Amino acid sequence: MSEIEIRDDRAAGRLEAVGEGEVVGRIEYFVLEAPERALVPVHTVVEPAHEGKGIAGSLARELYALAEREGVPVAPLCPYVVKWAERHPEAAPPAGPELLSAAKQWLRDHPGRF
Repeated sequence: MSEIEIRDDRAAGRLEAVGEGEVVGRIEYFVLEAPERALVPVHTVVEPAHEGKGIAGSLARELYALAEREGVPVAPLCPYVVKWAERHPEAAPPAGPELLSAAKQWLRDHPGRF
């Protein structure tokens, strides 16, 4: 497989890994506005033919890098991103409990979104 490009499709709420012209993985997320602006990853998906190639980890790393560039925290609700952040504390500062609680409430208030 050729090089993977990661692109942010903010309008669709997806960080996509693209290789050979096709999306091979993605993190689905939303932007929380209150109590502070934050990126909230909800699902990580890698196409079966591309599993085991580090794509999910690359997506998680880029999500945190994107948040850092924007000066906002990440409030991970996606189990994969939570585990990735635990393994990479140098790249993934933890979100506070109030922010995580607000992110969970946002999901409850938007049941059809994910």
